[in-house]
Amino acid sequence: MDELSERYGELLTGAYDCVDRIVLNAYNTLCHNPGGFRVWWRRLHNNSEEHLDNTHLMRMAGRFSRRVRAFAKAQGIPVIDCGRGDRKHRIAEEYLTTHSVGSGVFLILVGRAVAPVWEVSRSAAGVIGNLAKKKAFVNHYSFHIIDPEWGHLTIKMSGHPPFGAQIILNGHEWVACQARKRGIGFAKQGNCFTRIADPAALAQVADTLSQQATIGRLRQVCDRWIYTACLCFGLDLDEQARSGFRYAYSVYQAEYSRNLLFRVGGQMDRVFNTLVDRTRSRLDVPTLRTLFGAKHRPHHDRATGPPALEVVIETPRWDLTWFKVHFGLLTLKAYTKGEHVLRVEATVHNTRDLGCGRVLEKLPEIIGRLAGMAERFCTTLDCVDAGFITDQTLDELPRSSQLGRTRVGGVDLNKPRMRAALAAVLALAAAPRGFTVAELTAKVQQMTGLTESGYTIRQAAYDLRKLRGKRLIAKPGQSRRYLVPPTAARTIAALLTLRDQVIGPILAGVRSPRLGRKPAHWTRIDRDYETLRIGMQALFHDLGITTSPLDPHRPRLRDPPHRHAGPLPRPRHHHQQRRGIDNLLSIRVPQAPSNWTSESSPAWWASGRIGHLVKQ
Repeated sequence: MDELSERYGELLTGAYDCVDRIVLNAYNTLCHNPGGFRVWWRRLHNNSEEHLDNTHLMRMAGRFSRRVRAFAKAQGIPVIDCGRGDRKHRIAEEYLTTHSVGSGVFLILVGRAVAPVWEVSRSAAGVIGNLAKKKAFVNHYSFHIIDPEWGHLTIKMSGHPPFGAQIILNGHEWVACQARKRGIGFAKQGNCFTRIADPAALAQVADTLSQQATIGRLRQVCDRWIYTACLCFGLDLDEQARSGFRYAYSVYQAEYSRNLLFRVGGQMDRVFNTLVDRTRSRLDVPTLRTLFGAKHRPHHDRATGPPALEVVIETPRWDLTWFKVHFGLLTLKAYTKGEHVLRVEATVHNTRDLGCGRVLEKLPEIIGRLAGMAERFCTTLDCVDAGFITDQTLDELPRSSQLGRTRVGGVDLNKPRMRAALAAVLALAAAPRGFTVAELTAKVQQMTGLTESGYTIRQAAYDLRKLRGKRLIAKPGQSRRYLVPPTAARTIAALLTLRDQVIGPILAGVRSPRLGRKPAHWTRIDRDYETLRIGMQALFHDLGITTSPLDPHRPRLRDPPHRHAGPLPRPRHHHQQRRGIDNLLSIRVPQAPSNWTSESSPAWWASGRIGHLVKQ
């Protein structure tokens, strides 16, 4: 169990992990190269290539369309032509809410999409000169089917040879069917169980989708429908058998979710809102401000730029908050579902990015990696949400350390570059596969607005060596990627929060003896800051600390300022005026009582470490 689930375990009635959406590619291996396609064509046409031309290929696509519409008309199945931007799954969901359907095809949606097609070039003598495969926008037919074991599934097939297809299934549908058979009561909203009579029993059913037996189940349900309900419109059963047309399957996309069932919905809202608010402030804030409230996923052209690497807080039309973190083709997401479910989801948009293979036999390994990503994301959110530092951390960080045989410098929080590097490392802590030096460099440049010359890869590599020396990051084996251990994420979060959200605001508030206009929304944190500001003014006065630099020409007296005769005239030369809030501390040494020792006061105050931390 991850640390987030353990922290809020007392508020939960149960939890379950489940494979969510699965998208399989169906393809004929023989028909995806020119030689193989000609072999298949000769099998289909009695060892002849006389009619292998663009005209006959287009006629096959036209025959597919006519057969589909004729079958749908005879069976009373609606056929809907969809335009660009139409959400086909929404159309199917709305149809199911208003119609009672049985097993089999209940809806056919037609839309255009990119698919591979063959283009034949013949010479003047009629000899095939070239057979080229190209991508073109062609009609695709989405067959929405009700299966007895998998519920609602979709097979999207191209009408042009070689009839490539995609099968879209949902693991929650399979778990729901199995739960009904076992008599497990539940309430389901979309692809999520919002109420479960026996969460432990349902979790056991959901875990079976991650096992090897799922490969056979998926192959059976695909073979059950793709030949007799979809491909039959392009090739009848006799043509399929004569040409030996068979599909192979590979995993294109997959989702894995961890669902936490809260006992009280109000507690879930408070937990999630607090988690999002704290985590958002410790990640890439400019990106969050830009994309906050978006209703569509952000688009990034990967042909002209690096993979997407961004954080999104998204509020859709139904007023749900989605917390998303994109790492190229991998997405980690947390959101609330229904009244009592907090879901953490890991999605791979193209399994090629995982580097473990894509054939159907690799499904358990793909699911295992997604499960690890979801667990790591939960742990990272908990670490960033609740920071922790030991008493010795602030003393040890500035000291040099040993990395192998090399001595590296310490971590000085007073340097803006080191603080920017720590903030970028914390923002990349949730990366499923870790991060490289180049990704850290790009993240620092994005968060600070620096150019490539302002923060280089060499500087990032040296900063990483410093952090490795302090064990704030880890580099497994001979890999070129870096990982942030959970304890290190808590330490980094605490350090940045302490400096940016505790010491900085307190000193800025102490400089202002009066509070300005009260904000319209007076939050709990605002009240905490005001209480600290008032208390710290008295404490700083007793300790002899001021937040403004002393005049070098003013005599440093222990007497209160009102007893001084008057300030000396200022020097004629003008110092460059500072911009922003001056957080420098000026400390005068008070007379210590006879029974006072450095051990009797808090560590950061007695050693003057506040000034060390906030000095800029």
